Amino acid sequence: MIIELRQKSQITIPKEIIRKLGLKEGDSFDITIEDGAIRLTPVAIYSRKYVNELKNEIREIKEKIASGTQPVFDNIDDLFSELDRK
Repeated sequence: MIIELRQKSQITIPKEIIRKLGLKEGDSFDITIEDGAIRLTPVAIYSRKYVNELKNEIREIKEKIASGTQPVFDNIDDLFSELDRK
C-alpha cells in the first residue's frame, strides 16, 4: 500500500487498516525506526494516578497470596469451578 507524505509531515492511514485495528480519532501511537522502516504502534495512555491505583491493587493481592487469604488457581478451569460453587 502506497501513501503520500503531505504538508506538515502528515500521512493518512488507509480506512481498511483503521477498521482492521479498531483505531479511532485521538488514538496515540509510538513511532520508531526499525531497519530503515517506520513503525507505528498503537498505545494506551493512562494517568499516573490510575497506574498507581493498579500498582496498589496488585501489591494488596500479592500480600493476600503470601498470607494465604487469596486463593490461587493452577488454571482457568479451576477458577471457573470455584466460581460455579459459589
